[in-house]
Amino acid sequence: MAVENIPEIYLESNGVQQELFVYDFKMTNDVVKSKVNLSMNMFSFLQVGKKQVHFADASVMVNKDQSLLIREGNWLWTELLDNDDIYYCKLFFFSESRLKEFMKKYPISDEIIKDEDPFFVIENDEYITSYIGTLSRMAVNPSTYNENLLSIKFEEILLYLMGKYGEKFETYLYSLITKESSPFKKIIESNVFSNLKLEEIAFLCNMSLSTFKRSFMAEYGISPGKWLQDKRLQRAKEILQEGKATASDIYLDYGYSNLSNFSIAFKNKFGISPTEISK
Repeated sequence: MAVENIPEIYLESNGVQQELFVYDFKMTNDVVKSKVNLSMNMFSFLQVGKKQVHFADASVMVNKDQSLLIREGNWLWTELLDNDDIYYCKLFFFSESRLKEFMKKYPISDEIIKDEDPFFVIENDEYITSYIGTLSRMAVNPSTYNENLLSIKFEEILLYLMGKYGEKFETYLYSLITKESSPFKKIIESNVFSNLKLEEIAFLCNMSLSTFKRSFMAEYGISPGKWLQDKRLQRAKEILQEGKATASDIYLDYGYSNLSNFSIAFKNKFGISPTEISK
């Protein structure tokens, strides 16, 4: 299944970077599942249907009474739950720079503890339902009028949700501009010392192996195999130096199928065998 990059696939290739963008999205039973790479923060205002959204380390089921605010950088696996249903929502994308402008105008305390969740669940009410009804596909024919109107609508929904959810929502907003690492890096670095293969880590990132390798090179400037090998061998060296285990005890834990391969890789990197270092 191909990975769709949004909102890029909804925008015309005119070289213009849109910082606020609305799109009417419909998912029918002939497309039950889809994989998405999200490059902008996004409101997903659900109007019809329900579906399950899977993230790297979480999942959430939403119905027509709920909407989501999802942070950029997420790789999503979306699944239509009822094959007889249609999933219909309005997507409202916004850039980090626009959010910073809003937070400069309406300051939020920087002492708030960051929220690292990939999404924020919004319970639709009468106001939000009315708000959704005012959004239209204004990004189809961009104009100064539409841009100004979207700016107003953007401020409106953020101010309303700050009033509705208080500090809980403010915490999530603040986290959107204080990201220490992308979800992609978080998944990789949480599995550095596992015995997972590249294919398995790529799966956790909702990527094909080839896409994973390209993304890894762009992020780290080195191949994932070499990077993981170096990290794991360095950790193995520390364990052996501490005398807590032998090479026979740990080679499987660091991704090697046999002791011989581990010993060869170890010696190539450090110039001595693992048995020598543990003496």
